Amino acid sequence: MAVLTRNEHCPPHVHVGSSDWEARLEFSFWHDGVRLMDVVPVHRQPTVAVLEGLRQALRTPAHLRRARVCWWQAVQSVCLVNQLWDQEAGEVAAPQDKRPGARLIEAAAFDAQRYRTMLQLKGARSPVEIAL
Repeated sequence: MAVLTRNEHCPPHVHVGSSDWEARLEFSFWHDGVRLMDVVPVHRQPTVAVLEGLRQALRTPAHLRRARVCWWQAVQSVCLVNQLWDQEAGEVAAPQDKRPGARLIEAAAFDAQRYRTMLQLKGARSPVEIAL
């Protein structure tokens, strides 16, 4: 697997494809899910089975770890600042969700050595650590 970066932007994602098409697969720094964002050009996209195979390949621990480390090294962001952390549900929520008890994420970082995401929440003394 080769990871190339160029002017990357949130959300965290990888580009995969061929000379005929390119797909973007989104991943996260707080859960292990991977989703297909889009494929261009649409009229040349591969079969659903090929795209699902790529999504499943990125979900493997080794590939997901490599994608996270490369993204962090290139972008220095986990794309979670100004989102909400819902401690009760153990998940990130959009600010417009206005979940009771959820706290604003003021800062977020990835610790590649310990393979954890650190969230500093508004008003909290210590960060939330998410083991990946």
